[in-house]
Amino acid sequence: MTGAAPMAEDQPETAPEPATETARYRRVLLKVSGEALMGGREYGLDPETVDRVAREVRAVTALGVQVCLVIGGGNIFRGVSAAARGMERATADYMGMLATVMNSLSMQSALERIGVQTRVQSAIPMASVCEPYIRRRAVRHMEKGRVVIFAAGSGNPFFTTDTAAALRASEMGCDALLKGTKVDGVYSADPNKVVSAERYTQLTYLEVLSRDLQVMDASAISLARENRIPILVFSIHTAGAFAEVMAGRGRFTIIKEEG
Repeated sequence: MTGAAPMAEDQPETAPEPATETARYRRVLLKVSGEALMGGREYGLDPETVDRVAREVRAVTALGVQVCLVIGGGNIFRGVSAAARGMERATADYMGMLATVMNSLSMQSALERIGVQTRVQSAIPMASVCEPYIRRRAVRHMEKGRVVIFAAGSGNPFFTTDTAAALRASEMGCDALLKGTKVDGVYSADPNKVVSAERYTQLTYLEVLSRDLQVMDASAISLARENRIPILVFSIHTAGAFAEVMAGRGRFTIIKEEG
């Protein structure tokens, strides 16, 4: 009698297609806001936008890059929003964490429809829908070519998904943290409101903090600085931008230590 069949987690999977060009980073974390998934809607998810972001991720995995994601929940519920007024902050933040799980499951579905093996790991255990967050398991998933989506933030109230992204990037040993936004980099002011806003190509962590540029919250910037993880800010709405940044091209702002 033969031995038991190997578990699904141990089954070999098709490796990503050979890279046609060299990527600058081996393992990266992509942070996408929930609002970026709304498309032209005022609330919720736009399926076409989710599918487009999924294709962007697939293009980068095809370069041989190991990818993990953190997705915000502001398109559904934000703990500091007007909808949470009068609610205890911790309770409101937990509701926001649950919104990130919904977005993560949607992205997982979109990725797997186009052939990208994906796992969702939640900081709040919910075994019926996704895995619990286990650092070593997440690393193993990425080593096998799977995309890992970290849901429910850090699992703690009073911390943003930006901070959760910096935390997971540090835990995963990522070479870079990318933030996909509505604009193609960091500006001195909102370019949609201030025509004369200056676009930066490179900044230091301290410059971002001292100029209060609102790229990410201060905790996220400080955590990335402590672990020497460069932050690259680019437009997630520009087709092919994620792969372009990975190849060192395109328009983006890089935040790192001076020199």
